[in-house]
Amino acid sequence: MILELHRQGLKVSAIARQLGIDRKTVRRYIDRGLEPPTYGPRPHQSKSTDPFLPYLRERLAAFPGLTAVRLWRELRDRGYAGGYTAVKRAVRGIRPDPVTPFEVRFETPPGEQAQVDLARFEVAFTDEPGITRIVWLFSWCSVSRG
Repeated sequence: MILELHRQGLKVSAIARQLGIDRKTVRRYIDRGLEPPTYGPRPHQSKSTDPFLPYLRERLAAFPGLTAVRLWRELRDRGYAGGYTAVKRAVRGIRPDPVTPFEVRFETPPGEQAQVDLARFEVAFTDEPGITRIVWLFSWCSVSRG
């Protein structure tokens, strides 16, 4: 539409006004012509932590609980001049996933297991209006089958 209006002889400002877009956008499309915009992956930019990644991987493999602050201090001692945030991002990308423990189910014979719940409630009683009391509820249930 922009190119067609331009071919008809309309000025950039008139095209922008008619289409409700910015003049810079109109100029950009006129300069580009019919070529669609080109998008693609950005080229990889080296980061200040790249030379230290092998060291970070080695340390996190041996001690997965190390904090980024601790690793940043260690890297400074090894000649790293960058900031903490860059180290934090690098550590986030290479830290191994935590091992999630699994639950072991166990079954008991009927009558040998019980379940309990404890809950806290704030209650306003009708005989004392405007006063809120804390009430604890203890619920016990014996699980037996048979």
